[in-house]
Amino acid sequence: MRKNDILARKEHEAIRNKVGYYDFTHKLLKVTGPDAEKFLDKIFVAAVSKAKVGEAKYSTMLNEDGIIIDDVIIFHISTEIYWVSTLYIDEMIAWFNAHKAEENVSYEEITKVTTMYAVQGPNSRILLDDILDTNIDNLKYFHIEDNKIDSINVKIARSGYTGELGYEIYCSPEDAAFIESELEKQGKPYGIQKITTDVIVTSLPREKGFVLMSDLAGTNPLEVGFSWTIDWNKDFIGKPALLKVKEKGAIRSLIGFTVDDDTADIAPGAAIKVDEKPCGKVTMFTYGFTVEKNIGFALIDKAVAKPGDSATILSDGKEIPTMLTDRVFYDPKNTRVRGLA
Repeated sequence: MRKNDILARKEHEAIRNKVGYYDFTHKLLKVTGPDAEKFLDKIFVAAVSKAKVGEAKYSTMLNEDGIIIDDVIIFHISTEIYWVSTLYIDEMIAWFNAHKAEENVSYEEITKVTTMYAVQGPNSRILLDDILDTNIDNLKYFHIEDNKIDSINVKIARSGYTGELGYEIYCSPEDAAFIESELEKQGKPYGIQKITTDVIVTSLPREKGFVLMSDLAGTNPLEVGFSWTIDWNKDFIGKPALLKVKEKGAIRSLIGFTVDDDTADIAPGAAIKVDEKPCGKVTMFTYGFTVEKNIGFALIDKAVAKPGDSATILSDGKEIPTMLTDRVFYDPKNTRVRGLA
């Protein structure tokens, strides 16, 4: 039973209450050239061209039908240079190749020459201030800047996938061992914990309502609460189809649910019904160690179901009672990410 996983709970609580770190290196694509921002504006829904140097944008990449095919973070590193962080770089490069026209832009994968450590938790800032050459007290959320650890050049981003105050250290792979040793040594007074379990993609982000592509598959941004990422004042692939959804209104919604039965085991894809009417499917299910509940996400038909409804999940031949909820189970006002609590 996940509730009784002692190590996972320890690591989860280290990030919620103190500080934890882990290698969270994603695939990284470097995009350069005079038309880099113009090209990225075409590929992604976010206003990439409005990001100043040092800023980052969260965005989705759509197909012509307005369906999400990837979600990414785009860093504006310097003039005409962007980094795109993804888990599906081969598919992204193929998509870029298929849609590159006359733009003066080039791109190359730099994953092999870049390691990223996530340092997350309420003590992350004071720990990194002890390690870094320049303190990061004024580094804003979703910004990235150059810094040093000892004589090692690094980039520090204020970002994360845990729902806590957190940062990411981008470094050369040959410097990774030294940086990890510095985190271990300097982090002892702050209760540092190296994270080794899957809480980095299960309990921590899921309590906060953060998604994976497995949740987004087959959806459009308006169904999953991502309208805030879209710049409707520019053209992008999938915009005509997405405008039709906007005009009519999304018919589905990605929401949350809770299950009281601690023994429940629910697989993604399990059907959900409300008042005996089919209303959607489960996209994920896990245990939240902070909220002390079994939690999950469900893609539901808005005409049939809504947060607050009692529902039934059909999984492995069993009918499991559940309550539909908002997708954010933890810190809905973002006080933790902002470092205010």
